[in-house]
Amino acid sequence: MDELQDVQLTEIKPLLTNKNARNFQDFDCQEHDIETPHGVLHVTMRGVPKGNRPVILTYHDIGLNHKSCFNTLFNYEDMQEITQHFAVVHVDAPGQQEGAPPFPTGYRYPTMDELAEMLPSVMTQLKVNSMIGIGVGAGAYILSRFALNNPTLVEGLVLINVDPCAEGWIDWAASKLSGWTSNLVDIVMSHHFSADELTDNQELIQTYRLHIAQDINQDNLALFCGSYQYRRDLEIERPVVGLNEDTVNTLTCPALLVVGDTSPAVEAVVECNSRLNPTKTTLLKMADCGGLPQVVQPGKLAEAFKYFVQGMGYIPYVLLSHLSNESVPSAGMTRLARSRTTSSSSITSMDSSRSRNNLNSLLEGSATGALDNQAGPQTMEVSC
Repeated sequence: MDELQDVQLTEIKPLLTNKNARNFQDFDCQEHDIETPHGVLHVTMRGVPKGNRPVILTYHDIGLNHKSCFNTLFNYEDMQEITQHFAVVHVDAPGQQEGAPPFPTGYRYPTMDELAEMLPSVMTQLKVNSMIGIGVGAGAYILSRFALNNPTLVEGLVLINVDPCAEGWIDWAASKLSGWTSNLVDIVMSHHFSADELTDNQELIQTYRLHIAQDINQDNLALFCGSYQYRRDLEIERPVVGLNEDTVNTLTCPALLVVGDTSPAVEAVVECNSRLNPTKTTLLKMADCGGLPQVVQPGKLAEAFKYFVQGMGYIPYVLLSHLSNESVPSAGMTRLARSRTTSSSSITSMDSSRSRNNLNSLLEGSATGALDNQAGPQTMEVSC
């Protein structure tokens, strides 16, 4: 592995403070209840679709709803400068939205596959042709399943804390070792946060513990958790370049995998990366960040998302406020480590010359030419 390159990045502080804890306010949104083959979905839309551009569609994790999962990120100034170019559609899993009534006795909650099958109805109802998905945990799994089933509808995916595997020994070991198995709230908390976070970040932990316990219907939450627990494996496989790219079951769109370096999901995300096309996938590991990078480091994630959509040919120049008068391509993440291996745990670059130029610019004068001269898939580890 090459020597690490240190590049200056303006520090971005978390937005959760005593002053605005549990302030997950929506702004300028329209709410819809949309009928689907597997029940009603509550959807919140910001803006209107812009021409042939995709919408940004989000899906939250267990124990959260779109407000508590994404509003810290989407209300962040730099993210708003990006999303002014797109409509945003927030999907709440059945029964997880704010003020959701309990389901009737005997209600069968949709499986994870069925939750994915509900999304085409949302796109049809809102007259949306394609989307860029942002999912966290269970939501990342659902969007991945949707993209596998409907590849022409998905232009790109940002998958935070994604786990492609069926519930297995990793989940079992985590629950046994965490010591937080006494009730549903504790189980969900251990899903989101590492043991260190549960101890060290009291303000964040208190905010989300109260939200999970008081703002989410507990019976409905148990049903959503059960659906996620009994998910099946995504059954994706890394293609072999020049051999089976067109036949193997894997994501065909560009994918940005995101995980905090102390998140409980690190191993699962690395496993997912090992199953995806290395020429279309980037894995971003965020330093000093745990299980909710979109909440704790919204500025860094907004910057990464800007690179991602720019690599897809959208918003070629966006000024981010914390970078003063510099555009994103001239700024850098804290650390970039380039790996010249093609191992299953390697972290890879996006399949776009524009994306590669932007990533190379992060190195700001370092010797990036060696990457372009390599044969086969080029891999890159990105930490910020």
